Amino acid sequence: MITFPNIKINLGLYITGKRSDGYHDLLSCFYPVNWCDILEITTSETFEFIQTGIPVPGFVEDNLCVKAYTLIKAKHSIGPVRIHLHKIIPMGAGLGGGSSDAAYALKSLNSIFNLGLDNTQLKKYASEIGSDCAFFIENKPAIATSRGEVLELSELDLRGKYIVIVCPDIHISTKQAFSAIKPKPYSADFKQLLAEYSIWKGHLHNQFEDTILTLHPKLQTIKDLLYENGAFYASMSGSGSAMFGLFNKEPDFNLPGLIIFKGIL
Repeated sequence: MITFPNIKINLGLYITGKRSDGYHDLLSCFYPVNWCDILEITTSETFEFIQTGIPVPGFVEDNLCVKAYTLIKAKHSIGPVRIHLHKIIPMGAGLGGGSSDAAYALKSLNSIFNLGLDNTQLKKYASEIGSDCAFFIENKPAIATSRGEVLELSELDLRGKYIVIVCPDIHISTKQAFSAIKPKPYSADFKQLLAEYSIWKGHLHNQFEDTILTLHPKLQTIKDLLYENGAFYASMSGSGSAMFGLFNKEPDFNLPGLIIFKGIL
């Protein structure tokens, strides 16, 4: 079975509290974007994991696709598989690529082995792998709270808008991003703000930008360039370092030397 795990962007990202389990509570809108890895899972005589494309550092057992297989195998009677992940989505960019790979692996294994798991159960498993992994089970615009695993489907519809994603060669660890954050409650009407994208530029904010754009001025420069080239909204996604711009009409510009994805939502 071949699937195409896609990314998501964060529309606003607020850290609203520190939890007793060491994680943080957040508020954000996750929105799917059709920039994808390629994942093939087939039954096999022995377990095998192959990774091509952008190199993924670390041990095989730490790959989130492998973790998804290990989790399912521990809970259900399934046989060995061959997993081939072709990595296209940059890592450490705040786009959720690894979480998406894991979620699609769960969905593929559910289908291949006829496990009959519904989305509720798949999201429960996904949440055991990563905080934003559950989003990719339904893969629809959603307001995320708690660690990012509590999801409420959103009516936000950006179909027909254009997106440009810029991924400079800057890796920002999640630990580094959270270390400078000061959580505070969000008191405005988030759903109402999402409904008025014409005012996002001055009101919809990714709280990580407060420190990360200062530490990495190149990201601020990219954000400014997106606005200068016609974006109605530009932001860092997640904890970075990917920057994205949203446009009402198809943009026609390039930023040489940077990984750029251009598409339509």
